Amino acid sequence: MAEPLTILVAARDEGSRIGQTVEALRAAFPAAEIVVADDGSRDATAPAARERGARVVRLPRLGKGQALTLGEREAPPGRLLLVDADLEGDLAPLLETDADLVVAVFSEREGGGFGLAKRAARGLIRARSGFRAREPLSGQRALSSAAREVCFPLAPGFGCEVRMTIDAVRAGLSVREHELSLRHRATGRDARGFLHRGRQLLDAALACGPTALNHRGLRLPLVGAVVALGGARASARVRLGVAGVAALGLTDDLWSGPERGFRAHFRAGGTTGVLKAVGIPALALVSTRSLRGASLVSLSANALNQLDTKPGRALKAFLLAALPMRGPARAYAPIAVLLAPYDLREMTMLGDAGSNALGAVLGYCSVATFTPRGQRLAIAALAAFTVLGEARSLGDLIERTPGLSRLDRLGRR
Repeated sequence: MAEPLTILVAARDEGSRIGQTVEALRAAFPAAEIVVADDGSRDATAPAARERGARVVRLPRLGKGQALTLGEREAPPGRLLLVDADLEGDLAPLLETDADLVVAVFSEREGGGFGLAKRAARGLIRARSGFRAREPLSGQRALSSAAREVCFPLAPGFGCEVRMTIDAVRAGLSVREHELSLRHRATGRDARGFLHRGRQLLDAALACGPTALNHRGLRLPLVGAVVALGGARASARVRLGVAGVAALGLTDDLWSGPERGFRAHFRAGGTTGVLKAVGIPALALVSTRSLRGASLVSLSANALNQLDTKPGRALKAFLLAALPMRGPARAYAPIAVLLAPYDLREMTMLGDAGSNALGAVLGYCSVATFTPRGQRLAIAALAAFTVLGEARSLGDLIERTPGLSRLDRLGRR
């Protein structure tokens, strides 16, 4: 018997079209379950889809890849057919092709720009997997159970299709493209169209870099290493120290195991966490030439990393702590402000690279701002904070404290 089929549709503000799409899919695939992932629509998308018999998953406005990821969790096991909400045409041939991932190629081009986003997406797929994609951005895709296991959770935004192809090829699955007579609402060569394609290009580029899972299992690009590019007005020693801390954090992002906390890392032995625990104090000692300064920098780096468990939390802590301080904080504040909306909206993640680096900046600020007595007090407070984080969940404490909880949720989706 054939595996069960679920049709998954990501939709945002498609109230005028989603009903027709669901009806057409219901007629073409009567045995399939249709799941519409409503990505924060502000119109009648959800009720229109539900009236036509689709199962609707209501979500905050996150992005296409995130909506498909959360919608997929509500689907039963089996094959998946991914469909754009504005599609017209017969997708049945995708399910008749013997491949793990089958991508629909439009037989006739409709609208579009100058092909820059598509050519860039092709280049990214070929560079990361060797696969020569004809239609790298097509959202009409059939996935076997094996492809579903490999590809989900998807990369965020409009980068989900590009990374999906890369992941399937690199996992050794069969990937095919199938030309079909399909139609959809094409974007034109106007401001809205160019903005859409620019977003596609950015999302595709981010999706091909390092990614990690956030607190609710969404797969997001790790962008915290860009903190190392900030600090133009900081001293050379601080810039090199922050860049080194970011590099150590990125190593932990890419190759860390399941261990959490100092005790777990040292118990396990040669982990990337142990590398950070040794490397960050060593870098801080070289750059500050002081045991007290090295303690401040390394403890601050760890403290901000301990807070980076929910979107925007570590960035808010950095910006608030930087306000009364002298030193390099103002040099790094612009990049923190730039990253904040993407982090809060769950489009990117700081990761250890970003949170450790920004924490180190606060440590260097403490060296420049506090008197020797103030530095000793700060070291004692940060050490107590570290011990508390080892023993209890700091996130739970924040969420149970009324004032901190409101500040923590501010700006988060």
